[in-house]
Amino acid sequence: MSRIGKKPVELPSGVTASVSGQTVEVKGPKGARTFNATDDVTITLEDNVIHVKPRGSSKRARQQWGMSRTQVANLVQGVTDGFTKTLEIQGVGYRAQVQGNVLKLALGYSHDVNYDIPQGITITCPTQTQIVVQGGDQQQVGQVAAEIREWRKPEPYKGKGIRYAGEYIFQKDGKKK
Repeated sequence: MSRIGKKPVELPSGVTASVSGQTVEVKGPKGARTFNATDDVTITLEDNVIHVKPRGSSKRARQQWGMSRTQVANLVQGVTDGFTKTLEIQGVGYRAQVQGNVLKLALGYSHDVNYDIPQGITITCPTQTQIVVQGGDQQQVGQVAAEIREWRKPEPYKGKGIRYAGEYIFQKDGKKK
């Protein structure tokens, strides 16, 4: 039995949902999102509560049960609050700024890195060493943050690079005589 799958997904005020077959569509203050579930689960909507139940007791049905419930819960959170990832830049001369629809990164290369901000994502830089990625799709927010981090991963000797907020980088000792 899936502990996650058993929990119903409650819709907060201002959020509407419609279920047609295996498709769930959720509308809220930050837009609309849809999710197509596999045929291994049954999704029902009653009294502003969405229930996800497995069809049968096969291993695949039980796997899809908890995953589908989490995807529906992420739809609801995406249209109400959205998702946020914060990146921190450490290193002398490393900085970031947003100009229009482009994130400009100075990361110690001979040129600035220009990252085009995709549709549905908002990137802000409260300070020159902090990047905040926001959006309604959790997967897309994580992917954009990972692509930005990929330009200069934190290195283990000085810790220079782009890291997630709160990420711990294991520091290695340098050369010893």
